Amino acid sequence: MNFASLAVVAATAATFGRITLAKLSRVIVRQRLLSEQTRLNIDAIKQGIEGRPVMTFGTFLAYSFSPLPSNYLFIAYGLTSLSIAFLAVPFFVGRLVSYAFWIKTASAIGDRFDLDWVESSPYFIVYFIVSQLLFIPIIYGFTRIDWHSVFAGGRFQWLRRSH
Repeated sequence: MNFASLAVVAATAATFGRITLAKLSRVIVRQRLLSEQTRLNIDAIKQGIEGRPVMTFGTFLAYSFSPLPSNYLFIAYGLTSLSIAFLAVPFFVGRLVSYAFWIKTASAIGDRFDLDWVESSPYFIVYFIVSQLLFIPIIYGFTRIDWHSVFAGGRFQWLRRSH
């Protein structure tokens, strides 16, 4: 098996899939479902990210190495209306390196221990379901944080609803 080619194809597919999520998030959620107050609030994130490009790149790169689901990161990022390349490039680099590592490592372990997918698959299914259920409310909470207060004053508070 050519590990490098497999890692390139997998990282490319993962990146393009996440780009699609971000674009759909922008077109469907931001433009059609979010209130004007929520859009203005999320624009504070945009300003905060644009003002810290090196830290943002490093954060996105580090996140791409983690086992945490990245779908929600791209959905949330799509709400900001920032350039997708700003997130996609560090994500691709991180996934390329991590996929190459995990493909090689899993192959070596599988050859050595003769592991069976059927025995371990229930653990992965539970992880997937639990992570999806936990991250949906996190995205909602993301839109309810007063981002102007976070970036301007360095303090956390919830966004107040306008009446």
